Amino acid sequence: MTSVLITGPTRGLGRAATPALAGHPARPDLLLVGRGGPGLTAVAGDARARGARVHTIPADLSRLADVREAAATVRNLLETGAVRPLSALIGNAGAMSADTRRASADGHELTFAVNYLAHAQLIEGLLTSLTAPARIVLLGSNTYRANFWRRLLNVPEAQWRDPVELARPATGDAHPGMTASGVAYSNAKLAILYYAHELQRRAPAGVGVSVFEPGWMPGTALGRDAPAGLRAVMRAIARIPGVATPASSGPILASMALDPKWASLRDGAFVVRGKVTEVHAMAQDRARERRLWDATAELLSQVRN
Repeated sequence: MTSVLITGPTRGLGRAATPALAGHPARPDLLLVGRGGPGLTAVAGDARARGARVHTIPADLSRLADVREAAATVRNLLETGAVRPLSALIGNAGAMSADTRRASADGHELTFAVNYLAHAQLIEGLLTSLTAPARIVLLGSNTYRANFWRRLLNVPEAQWRDPVELARPATGDAHPGMTASGVAYSNAKLAILYYAHELQRRAPAGVGVSVFEPGWMPGTALGRDAPAGLRAVMRAIARIPGVATPASSGPILASMALDPKWASLRDGAFVVRGKVTEVHAMAQDRARERRLWDATAELLSQVRN
């Protein structure tokens, strides 16, 4: 018997994955890391009703001090035997700021801060606390590269720059617009792919790193900062048969953390809606991956100092 940690369990994909984790035959203890409040209380209650032992760890992932405190709380729970050994960490929480001028509590562009830096901070604090065989599952996205459908829907691809620049909020009086917001989101998701590859090279033996793409899920809380008209369009698209939903993708995410069929995943393997898929060549770049690792250490150390 083991424990599974998931970030962002209160909405969207995380809200669908958490009951699947709770009801899984492996019966793991659950560590739920997310904003405190009624949402976290509700999802914890649902998981307990399914028979899971649950610990809630309130944390605002836009505040790296909260993330460090959450990691310390988990380490204490493990060291005191309050929860069983940690075998899986799911970095699910995400955000897409409509205004790239918005900064996190630590001064970083908000989308990059929540999607990428928060999880890098959490993993730094818990990497040696995982008990092998263990899994780290991060949330990625195919938006890092445009294709016909993404161009048709005006979904911007990544525009990679040095990570220190990506972490810097936009400046100026004019609103950067939704295109800039989409680019920031795609950059953060490309960073996750680069990070997963480099993390695997540095992870302890027996820890496998993978990345899950749940499919495009229009109408979820991820786009809650988008203009009202765009949100209405996304909700309409979400009703089209075959479009991914939290209900369809959440159980796959839970499966990746627990089921034997995924036990061999490593090296940042990219799983798209249940199928291992090759990433584009641009998403595998040793120089960028090493630079991202070093820049991440710089950014996180600046916050501590």
